[in-house]
Parts: sequence; structure tokens; C-alpha cells
Amino acid sequence: MSIPGSALPLLLASPAGAGGYTIERSLRFSSPDSAYLSRTPASSGNRRTWTWSGWVKRSQLGNYPVVFSAGATSGTTGYLQMSFETDTLQVYITSVATFTAQATFRDPSAWYHIVLAVDTTAATASDRLKVYVNGSAITFTSAPTITQNTDLQVNNTAIHQIGAGKNSGGTTSVFFDGYLADVNFVDGSALDPTSFGEFDATTGVWNPIEYTGSYPGNSFHLDFADNSSAAALGYDAAGSNDWTVNNLSVTAGAGNDSLRDSPTNGDTADDTGLGGELAGNYATLNPLDAYSNITLSQGNLRAAGTAAGFRSVKSTVAIPNSGQWYFECSTNDLNALQGVATAEESNSSYVGATSNGWGFQYGGYYNGGYTSGVSFSAGDILNFAVDRDNQKLWFGVNGTWVNSGNPATGANATFSNLPASSPLFGMFTVSASSTVTDVNFGQRAFAYSAPSGFKTLCTANLDTPTIEDPSTVMDVVTWTGDGTTPRSITGLNFSPDLVWTKNRTSSYWHNLYDTIRGTRTPLHSNTTNGDDTANDGLYGGVSSFDSNGFTLADGTFPGSENIWTNASGSGYVAWTWDAGTSNATNNSGSITSTVRANISAGFSIVSYTGTGANATVGHGLGVAPALIIVKDRDAAKNWIVYHASAAASPATGYLILNDAAAFATTSIVWDDTAPTSSVFSLGTSASTNASGEKHIAYCWTAVEGYSAFGSYTGNGLNDGPFVYTGFQPKFLLFKSATIAEQWNIRDAERNPYNPAGARLYPNLANEESTANNIDLLSNGFKVRGNSNQENASGATYIYAAFAESPFAYARAR
Repeated sequence: MSIPGSALPLLLASPAGAGGYTIERSLRFSSPDSAYLSRTPASSGNRRTWTWSGWVKRSQLGNYPVVFSAGATSGTTGYLQMSFETDTLQVYITSVATFTAQATFRDPSAWYHIVLAVDTTAATASDRLKVYVNGSAITFTSAPTITQNTDLQVNNTAIHQIGAGKNSGGTTSVFFDGYLADVNFVDGSALDPTSFGEFDATTGVWNPIEYTGSYPGNSFHLDFADNSSAAALGYDAAGSNDWTVNNLSVTAGAGNDSLRDSPTNGDTADDTGLGGELAGNYATLNPLDAYSNITLSQGNLRAAGTAAGFRSVKSTVAIPNSGQWYFECSTNDLNALQGVATAEESNSSYVGATSNGWGFQYGGYYNGGYTSGVSFSAGDILNFAVDRDNQKLWFGVNGTWVNSGNPATGANATFSNLPASSPLFGMFTVSASSTVTDVNFGQRAFAYSAPSGFKTLCTANLDTPTIEDPSTVMDVVTWTGDGTTPRSITGLNFSPDLVWTKNRTSSYWHNLYDTIRGTRTPLHSNTTNGDDTANDGLYGGVSSFDSNGFTLADGTFPGSENIWTNASGSGYVAWTWDAGTSNATNNSGSITSTVRANISAGFSIVSYTGTGANATVGHGLGVAPALIIVKDRDAAKNWIVYHASAAASPATGYLILNDAAAFATTSIVWDDTAPTSSVFSLGTSASTNASGEKHIAYCWTAVEGYSAFGSYTGNGLNDGPFVYTGFQPKFLLFKSATIAEQWNIRDAERNPYNPAGARLYPNLANEESTANNIDLLSNGFKVRGNSNQENASGATYIYAAFAESPFAYARAR
């Protein structure tokens, strides 16, 4: 899989919530260590009304880890446990009810905020237990109820546990695996999430705030800030309701469970190179980007082998394309390898197996070939310094850089051929069932100080994005038709220039409107039709582009007046983009074009008249487009698509938006010439350059933290590829370039939680259907199906993704 060369996906955020509430530390729970906290209240509190709030970063996925429980055994009436039951969030109450979320929560790269609020005295049954994730109430798979005024084991004089539950025999079990931070419990009040968090006015992201209410009775606040001893990890910062610490350590080194991993970003001045200083969301090893037969533990900071043979795992955070970065690891296996790699380096082999990886093991270095020259002992600290400004990489052992290297001065780098723009990841390879490798990206103290100017790999150190709030330039809106027009669709943070609508509940055509062609006359992505003047006004449409949305038009065809955009009871979606404020004449190409461009958002709308001869057209972006979609407005012609990752030489062929066909090779579409920073080229094809006919082109280029255009290779498994975009996608378009399969659109508006199963096909009029084969995540997306549409073995898939939030701001999804 790849992200195109122009995409620099991690020029990201300034500290989220800077100047606000900072969570300094988290506590790591590792299920193999049977780690948990416990407390038995000396007296009962309010067993009917209370609130639990905490920030959670998951590590191990797919099992049944308990976050919070209360009761002597799981068979005790009123025993309660909140857990991730096969990745869904579940609140189980013995002999009372089971509440299971419709969503799955399997994003290990960022933080969730969870609030569990209980008030069994409430008159309305649905108010007696509520769960909120990242500030929003979750929906349960059924409508279980708790009998009014039921007493639960929470706040009883029974054992309470954080990070573990009880089985029917009373044994502590089902241990949580991950990180917890800023855990609050309020006895006697059922609070909503606004007591603990708020949506940021600039980024729109849910951020923590300090709880300022009282802590009566059995209330507590575990901030995990005091790590002077293991026992201190359980201190109640709000009072005297301390917790007993079980199998958690503050001993320096890989076993230290008190870490700087946090849902908030601290002051970057705190990062002096010692490690364990700066609060932020830190890189860990990514279980979604790991080969089989490799086991992760210790908060995904330990990789262990389970069989013979090389297999690898990459980091959750990409090493940014600028700046200097440092991390460490240690291993007990001299055959293990460690280093950095692009996304293209396969996890089924070792880092450095190809020119896409730079790795070393005992004896030498690998970068598609082998160079001898390094030795170390099992358990030594291995050092990595990456200079993205100068494309250099240094390897070190126990603080001494090999080949007399000096990262601080730039001297004697081990490698000087790192890519200038492709994202890099920490990559670690195990070689045997006995391999154990521990990594440290700076969430705990380094064994050796980073070279001067080199930073830890966490969100606090990432740069401010060009587009902090993507909803100001691209967004998705849904509505239910009411049959009335004109009707204003509002809620956008910009005036849209491209509005692409689809009736979700019926098989009616897609409709595209833009500010160059104007309103009322759509184009249809699922047909070859030109500007639809024949049906203009018959079936409804868009009559104006407004400051915060658009207005739906009246239809005139009896009985079908509004089927395209506002039929009563039908569901609709619109995908919208901002292309700037005005149209301009562009003379950069041999054909004069009219261009409306939003350079900072990497999007332009281009209108031109074809000549029938080889030509060029100015696009106005200042950077070569990665995606171009062209339609002849005057005739029934195919929609022609250029995608920079569709083939090794993408300008030698094309895809068709209104057809499922694979990439086809021809010289007459793009004249075998890749687009430049000023123009795209045209051949003699009538679909893109018919003489005397009007054409419209929609052009996009990658913008760091906001948009990405790339490809991945299918593996044919339900555990499909993980694709790193550097942001949480709001909109995802994908299609196989090598086999004939439908185009797919998923988005976070129709899929507020995972899996993102609601799909529409740009090339088909079909109503919305469901296929739970994609997760939209905080830093990309994960393919979770093996059908040919998304994951045929060996097939190449191209994608276009636009952000809901840059990764440094994003919450786990």
C-alpha cells in the first residue's frame, strides 16, 4: 500500500487543548501481568445513582477485557462490569440487564473518552443507564431496561476493580490491556459528558476538561500523576479513597507502567530529549499493521514471536516528513531486525528486505541489500535517530552511534537515502518464537538521551496542520426528505462549490452540481449523460449554493417532483467541497480554462472546451493533482478518472467513474503525460477533449492531515490491509484498479461508529446497502472483509480520503 509522493500526511496539530486541561500521565495495564486496581468501600454509597468517567486507549483487541467492575463474583445479583466484548462496549449487570453497543471500538492508535452514567431512580427507563463515547451517546443493540430503584453492586461494600473483573467463583480475571487516564467516579450523581469534556471551538474535537464538581462519599479521582512508588499509582487525587495497586510497576525500563501517553498534548518545551517528559498521544506498535504470528503486549510496546520466520509490525504514528526524531528498542534475539520503513515494506518479511526499508541486526544493515558492520549483545539498547530534513538515519548501540556517526552535527549517517516525502514508520521484525523486542518512543525515560534537537514520536511534537478543522472545506450532510421545496440544507461551515447528492433509500441517480456550471442542471456519475438539460427541474435538485449549505429546488414531474433530492420519507446524503470564492481565467495551458480553486484545500473545478488535438489545461492548484475526474458536458461520454496510484505510470491509462472496469491503457486520454504543478495533459480522446464540446474537470491534490490519494494491495483475508492516511477519514472513495469491481463510497456521517458499513456506488444508481468490511480510524482505515470489492488477494485498490480530523487531534473511533 502507498500514499502518493506528494502527500505528506503528518504535518499536523499544535497541542490539542493547548492552554487548557492537560492530563500528564496514564497507567498502562498489561493483561499478561494480571495488572489491576482494587478497592472495597468501607461503607455503602449511593447504589442507584453514580457516574464513571475515564480516558481509554486500547492495546489488545478482540477479547473480553474489563475496564471497571463491582461485586464479589460475576454471579452476584447486581454485579456490574464494563468491558469490550469482542470489541463492542458492553455493560453487563448480573440478573438485571446487558447493554451492548451497536458500534465496535477497535482503534488502538488514539484515545476514547467513556462516561457511564447510572440513575436507576429515573422515571424514564432509557434514562437509567447511559454510555457516552467521545461526548456522544451510544446506541445499544436492543433496548434493555433496569427496574426502577434497583440497587447495584457499585457503591456497595464489595470489591471494586479497575482493569479486571470477577468470574463466577470470585477469581479476578478478564484483565484489561491498554491505558487508562483521568478516571473520575462521582457518587450520587448521574452526569453527562460535559462535566468532563467539551468540543474544541477550533478543531471540533472532544477534549478533556477538569471536573470541578464535588467528590462525595465513595467518589474518587485517579490522575496517576504520583509515580513515586507503585502504591502511589492508586492515590485518590480528590480525597482519601485510595486504591490498591496489583502487578503494576514504576521500575525504570520496559516494565514501567507509569507513562506519558495522554489524550492531551503538553508543552513541547518539556521535551529535552530524556524521554518520559512530554504528555501526548505516543506511537506504539500497531496491531492493525502487523503480520500474523506476532504477539503484542505491554501496551503494544513489546513484540514477541510465536513461530519461526521473519514477520514484522509497524508503529501507529508515522515519523513526520520534517524534523528530527529519536526512539529506542532492545531485543533478546540477535537475528531480530529493527529500523524504519515506508508503508510499502511488507510485514510478511523483515525491515530492509527491499529498498523501502532500512533495518539492522547483529552483523550489519539492510536496505534491499546487505552491508556488514555492526555488533551488539542481547538486551543492549539500540538507538535510532531519523533526520527527515536531510533524509538521514543513524543506528546506535548503547548510546554510541555506529561508524562514528553524530546525528547532532549530521555526520556519518548510516543511511542518507531516506525518502523526502513518503511517510516512514518504526518497523520491528521478530525471527523466532523466542523473540522479545521492547520499544520506547519516548513515553518513558530513554536509556540514553536523544541527540540535541531530536524529538519523541508523539502528537504533541507534530506541527500545526494547514487545515485544522476539515469541516471548513469539506463535509458530508444527510437529511430525510419532506417533499417541500424550496428547502434549505444547512449546517456546513462553508459555501459549497461542488455538491454531490444521492437518494439513499431508492435507486435514483447520483447528482453533481458545481458553481462553474451552475444550479438545476446536474451531471450523473452513474450515467454517460452530459449536462442534464432534458430533466432540468423535473425531479428536484439544487437551486442555490448558500453560505452554510445549499437550497433544494422544486421538481415539476407529476408524482416524482422531488425524488432526486427531497422525496418525502427518503434518506439523502450530500458530499460537499469548497473550491474557493471566485472563478478565474487560466492561460497556463494551450486551452484556456475557467478555474475555481481552493489552493490550501487542494481542490479546483476546471471548465474548458475541447480541441480534439493534443493539448494542456491549467488547473490552478500550484501542485500536480493526484485525482482528476473529467466529464464531457455536451454528449453521452464516460466519466474519465486519473489517479496517481492507479498504475506504475498512471498517465498511460484511465479508470471510468460510471463503470466498474479496471484500469485501461491508452495514450489518447492523457497523452501519456503526467499532470504538472500547472497543467494536466489531454490526448485526442472524445471523452476528455472532443472538439468544440464543453468539459468539466474536478481536480484534487493531497494536503497534509486533510486529504490523501494512494493505493493498497489486497490480501484476500478478513484481516485486510491497514492504510495510513495521517488523519481520521470523513469520506472514503475506493476502487480496484486491477480487477472489474464497483466504486465504493463510505463516510463518517452515515457511519458515525465502526464498522463503516453503509455504502453507495458512484457508478450505480442502487440504494444504500451494507457491508461491514471497512473501519474508519483515527489515523487511516482498516479493511475487514475479503470480497473482491475491497480485498481480493493481489489486487491493487486506489482510494481518495478526506479528513474529519487530523490524527494529532483525532479521538479513537
